[in-house]
Amino acid sequence: QVQLVESGGGLVQAGGSLKLSCAASGSIVSFNAVEWYRQAPGNQREWVATVTSGGYTAYTDSVKGRFTISRDTAKNTVHLQMNSLKTEDTALYYCRANRGSAVYWGQGTQVTVSS
Repeated sequence: QVQLVESGGGLVQAGGSLKLSCAASGSIVSFNAVEWYRQAPGNQREWVATVTSGGYTAYTDSVKGRFTISRDTAKNTVHLQMNSLKTEDTALYYCRANRGSAVYWGQGTQVTVSS
């Protein structure tokens, strides 16, 4: 059974930075893609960023130029570097991975951005 464990969340002032990590119990190169999602209170979970097995990356418009997704295949970890954080980035951030038709989620890490 694949496990994904997120870390790196916390409280930061607007304009600050955080780096989230998603550590997988298996090799991340076996996943078709690893993604970050987020869910703010009262909102639906929304997609934030993707990195595919081929290294292709994509971002939702609201984080382009501020967030960077990357892989550390030696450590089976995917990172989300978040810069220039805004109060609207406050949410519970989840890691998601898929392998074929199987989808795996982590438990989430809280990011709170204060004004």
